[in-house]
Amino acid sequence: MRDVAIVAFAQSAHRRRTDELSEVDLLMPVLHEVLGATGLKANEIGFTCSGSADYLAGRAFSFTMALDGVGAHPPISESHVEMDGAWALYEAWVKIQTGEADTALVYSYGKSSPGRVRDVLTRQLDPYYLAPLWPDSVALAALQAQALIDAGDTDEGALAEIGARNRAAAVDNPYAQLTGGVPAGDHLVHPLRTGDCPPIGDGAAAVVLAAGDTARALCERPAWIRGIDHRIEAHSLGVRDLTDSPSARLAAERAGAFDRPVDTAELHAPFTSQEVVLRKALGLGDEVRVNPSGGALAANPIMAAGLIRLGEAAARIHRGESDRALAHATSGPCLQQNLVAVLEGESAHE
Repeated sequence: MRDVAIVAFAQSAHRRRTDELSEVDLLMPVLHEVLGATGLKANEIGFTCSGSADYLAGRAFSFTMALDGVGAHPPISESHVEMDGAWALYEAWVKIQTGEADTALVYSYGKSSPGRVRDVLTRQLDPYYLAPLWPDSVALAALQAQALIDAGDTDEGALAEIGARNRAAAVDNPYAQLTGGVPAGDHLVHPLRTGDCPPIGDGAAAVVLAAGDTARALCERPAWIRGIDHRIEAHSLGVRDLTDSPSARLAAERAGAFDRPVDTAELHAPFTSQEVVLRKALGLGDEVRVNPSGGALAANPIMAAGLIRLGEAAARIHRGESDRALAHATSGPCLQQNLVAVLEGESAHE
């Protein structure tokens, strides 16, 4: 296996609406920033991979328009996943493992503001049994939260504390959309209150990957990807135990997360109840700092929030604030798909 690291990370300021910006306008500053951090030019990138959703944009092949942000020349080796950018990072990591590239640019973006996200996300559901009922993303998350409460794993007060902690942590995050004393609010779908749910907003993110000595030349303290894996639950919610996440646990095991303790975890938990599930599945105790960035409860640009978790974990390693971090991304209802990566600083590898 080749040693591959995240050597740079950039993200946009996350806002409730960016009506004045196209996807290209949203992306270009982020792409320029992440490439500028490494000094690489476009023709020095071996592979480019993006993550986004045509359903959010409301038009087919919308990602091809976003390529204008990368540039039309020189010709590039490029791919796209209709998923969160964390899965685009996985594809780029595989590409580097094959030896076909030494560097990769990974980016993702999402503009959730133009439409009703709760309705759009129903298109992820089984098209025969669930989707025709139009259960929205918040209603399904509420089912999961109620299952956790019925099992004795949490209660509404504990969920409110999770929301408050995440948004308090986001005070130090200049890119966050919601920070500080965000009230729990009224029930949106019982037992979830507005404070238990993610903000709707627009945003973009990008990372640069590099292998071996190239990574060391580009970054003073690369965030080495020591393991990465992703797994999926059964498609039917009715056959799942919503209080647990076997797929997240298995992905973490295959990524080596349980080999040694981590000091930081960036969890892609858009709902407070999902942090309860993930902490249990990933074995994260109070000694682990969870979501120092504020997590998806502070900013949740759909299709970019998972990549941001990897980028935030990597950035803490770059700054010397973490030695071994776990980054998690999810997609689909009730933590249906889960990706886990373990990142380490150079000193942790020696």
